[in-house]
Amino acid sequence: MKHECRITVLDKKCFTDYQEQYLADPKSGSCPFFKIGDTFLLKRTPQQDDFYHLMNGKFCGEAWDAISRYVYTTLQGGSIMKGWTNDDRVMIACCNDGTRPVIFKIERIDIPENDEEREWLEKQNFTNTAENAYTG
Repeated sequence: MKHECRITVLDKKCFTDYQEQYLADPKSGSCPFFKIGDTFLLKRTPQQDDFYHLMNGKFCGEAWDAISRYVYTTLQGGSIMKGWTNDDRVMIACCNDGTRPVIFKIERIDIPENDEEREWLEKQNFTNTAENAYTG
């Protein structure tokens, strides 16, 4: 089975009180790199390996550093945070910028390559509920 990863920018936050207290430019504002709704589709094939090339400059290096382990897990077909989210194929994470974090949705996309994989995938239940959730 092949796997792809979709990253969607869900939200951007700006903590002006921290910026005013700690930043050299206290009026930095929210992250200028991403826009809410931005979507990135990553593939890992012999022809295209987005993971090791930071998407050829289309992604902030600091944000990539914060979420790349989830992206790598996704591209390998793993469960990103089993039992944590309501769907084991999805993770919500953010970059490390404490004054203007960006919130990302990271999704594993399963692509069956034959009928056996397609049938197996159709039988899977990737959902979690509060009763079986891992809450750390």
